[in-house]
Amino acid sequence: MISRAAYTWNRLIKRTIWSWQGVCATWRGEHSFRSWVWANLASAALAFALPLSGGERGLILALGLLVLAAELFNTAIEDAVDYISTEENPLAKRAKDAGSAAVAITAIATGVAWLAILIG
Repeated sequence: MISRAAYTWNRLIKRTIWSWQGVCATWRGEHSFRSWVWANLASAALAFALPLSGGERGLILALGLLVLAAELFNTAIEDAVDYISTEENPLAKRAKDAGSAAVAITAIATGVAWLAILIG
């Protein structure tokens, strides 16, 4: 019988592998995700180049990661909708548009944070 700790450790390893597979698949298949990764790398470089506090730097980095998470959710929505049907449907369009809007709103939040930090 496998111990509870070993079972938990195995599950953690599997979840990590599955998550990384999702990131890699999205990197390969989604231009938007790759663009956001590069934008976040530039943003992170700027955050470390400027004399920002640790909290400001952390906020910028965390919001950048949220943009990537939103893009991953958007990709999942688009893939699921496309898997179900290739026919045009107003609900499918609404789902895809909402996913895209989530990415846009997280990106705007990141821009707002940058503005607040640079102006303040």
